[in-house]
Amino acid sequence: MTAARPYRSVLYIPGSKERALEKAATLVCDAIIFDLEDAVAMEEKVNARAILGETLKTTDYGARARIVRVNGLDTEWGRDDILAMAAAIREGAKVDAILIPKVSKAADLDAVSDLIASVPLWAMMETALGMLNAAEIAAHPRLAGMVMGTNDLAKELQCRFRADRLPMQTGLGLCLLAAKAYGKVIVDGVYNAFKDDEGLKVECDQGRDMGFDGKTLIHPAQLAIANAAFAPSEAEIDLARRQIAAFEEAEAQGLGVAVVDGKIVENLHIVTARQILGKAEAIAALGS
Repeated sequence: MTAARPYRSVLYIPGSKERALEKAATLVCDAIIFDLEDAVAMEEKVNARAILGETLKTTDYGARARIVRVNGLDTEWGRDDILAMAAAIREGAKVDAILIPKVSKAADLDAVSDLIASVPLWAMMETALGMLNAAEIAAHPRLAGMVMGTNDLAKELQCRFRADRLPMQTGLGLCLLAAKAYGKVIVDGVYNAFKDDEGLKVECDQGRDMGFDGKTLIHPAQLAIANAAFAPSEAEIDLARRQIAAFEEAEAQGLGVAVVDGKIVENLHIVTARQILGKAEAIAALGS
């Protein structure tokens, strides 16, 4: 049984901070977003690009997915960021995806596709127009993943902060529907209060309940909570195994349904059960 790579915890690391880049190789995260955009001051942009390109050629990040967030093509740094990453890849750097900020329409992905070949693209979903165009963005053949940019989205919406994220639900839901419809990875936005473990857990649980694959994080202290929230629980794994066993026994008897814990189990439940076990297996393979 196999499953896609887990994305429970996706940690932002500034591309300009050499010590942080080094430490990231030791952290228990499923993916790293090496950030050349918001986390890097304007005067450090060019230097960060050079540092990151060299780091990705020389540092072993193990099984962690390596995602590089470039600056937008509407800035003076975006085009050179993308071309620099393309050159680094040709020289041996391992990059699993290029993350494009403020994607509002599929054409934004076309512009990047013209500059870098073969590397999967991810989209930051953080504008009102991006929410409305989520389906066409998710359908793009080069797109592999979507990242919710809830801070920028909140700024555009001019909404108030609520622990239940009610003002965000329309945008989150549209992007989730689009990602699931086209089989793309989708990870939730950041939780800014990195010392508030209880609040982070609540938001992680909400995201997992909604169907997100994981959560973007701004501090290593948030990793354990996200990893636990987006992994199958022991109870879920146990139930999945019992459902599969009961259904296979029912099939052997010529029946189309089984009963587990007083509930009907049909083929659709077995699909979900196998996905749960596959995800658990993939997480175990990461050693975390």
